[in-house]
Order: sequence, then C-alpha cells, then structure tokens
Amino acid sequence: MNTAKPFARSACAVANSLDILGDKWSLLVVRDLLHGKRTYGELALSPERIPTNILADRLERLHSAGIVSRTPYQQRPVRYAYTLTQKGSALGEVLLAYVRWGKTHIPGTVTLNQGPAGSVAAAPAVRSRRPRAKRAG
Repeated sequence: MNTAKPFARSACAVANSLDILGDKWSLLVVRDLLHGKRTYGELALSPERIPTNILADRLERLHSAGIVSRTPYQQRPVRYAYTLTQKGSALGEVLLAYVRWGKTHIPGTVTLNQGPAGSVAAAPAVRSRRPRAKRAG
C-alpha cells in the first residue's frame, strides 16, 4: 500500500523542494534560525526586513512542513520560540552551497556573521589590502 500523498507538480525532488522553500523568504528564515535567532521579534529584525505578515506565513508554512518547531514561552498573548527540527537543520548544507555559489559568482557578495546577541555585521567576501597612511610624527 502506497501512503505517499500526490505531488503538486511532479515527483521531481527539485520541484517538490521548491514547493516548500522556493520563495524569497523561507531560506532566510532558516538562515536566521541557524544563526541563533529564536523569536518572531528577532526574526523580524533581519537585515532584509521581511514584512511581518509574510514572516508569520513562512513560519507557519515551515512548521507545517516539519522544518521548524515552536514552543510557547508566553501565554497572553501566546508567543513562540522557534527552532529548527533535524529536517530543518539539514538545510544548513543547502545554505552553505548558496553562500559558496554567491561568493564565487556574484561580485561584492558578503557573508552575514551573527554574534550571540543577534547583532549582524557584514563581512566582505574579499578584503582589500590597502597600505596604511604613515603617521606624522
């Protein structure tokens, strides 16, 4: 007995992955969760400034797909802490491939480094080595 549900377009792995993650926001939410963000407020402060209605929709979609889990940390109003499931954490390899491709093929691309407090600093992919000016003295 086959219990697999029918595919939206085809059985192609790429097509089905894109059906879940193929919009311009979902992988950015995954990126931020991989970097330690946990709350809706922290996710909303990402440098790309995802609109709040879209963020809520993507978190729900990722939760429904088993990529994100949520745990209430406040009751009135209910607020959730989000974490990646094992399935979601496996997307780290996909994001690394995007980073490598972008740094290789898109001039000026930077990598976002996040500190533990959620601060974001852009680190250039290639640093220039300009000589320092000599001090007068």
